[in-house]
Amino acid sequence: MGDRHTVPELMDENDVVDLLLRQHAMIRDLFAEVESAPPDARGEPFQRLVRLLAVHETAEEEVVHPYARRKLAGGDEVVDERLAEENAAKDMLTQIEKAGVDDPRFLANLDLLRTAVLAHARAEERYEFTHLRAETSQAERRAMAAGVKAAEALAPTHPHAGVETATANMLIGTPVAMADRIRDVVRKAMGKQS
Repeated sequence: MGDRHTVPELMDENDVVDLLLRQHAMIRDLFAEVESAPPDARGEPFQRLVRLLAVHETAEEEVVHPYARRKLAGGDEVVDERLAEENAAKDMLTQIEKAGVDDPRFLANLDLLRTAVLAHARAEERYEFTHLRAETSQAERRAMAAGVKAAEALAPTHPHAGVETATANMLIGTPVAMADRIRDVVRKAMGKQS
């Protein structure tokens, strides 16, 4: 299985809904991978999970949610509910990352996070993605998919020690700080002023 199947920005899907559904499946798989890893090998898959959640949610916030607000009936309410869920999950993720993979409560907390993240994903699929597919053209969904991939490409998969670039540094710090840096670059890439 190559990078195309495990790195979100290299995915083949050109419809934003297909792309995000596929990423939700990746998130589920990655939670399972972290849980099943031996205690001394949890750090690496957990960092990949942190990265995937950070880039996925940031791309949704910058590309998908604004579109849903404009296009969907009751879009503001739908998006506000999703943002509240995302913020609660981000807080949990930050606490888990701060405590570290060696924390005795790591697996219990990871399980709580997984429950919250997967409930959020189901709500997005039901209340946002289904309607987005119905209310947008193929060209619009293709453009959004390109925006999501551009956003996600800005965060490296594997940070390399000694590589002092802005991109490499996006993986340093808390998930919230990482998301803030990704958001700034996404806004520039999409022609918005932050």
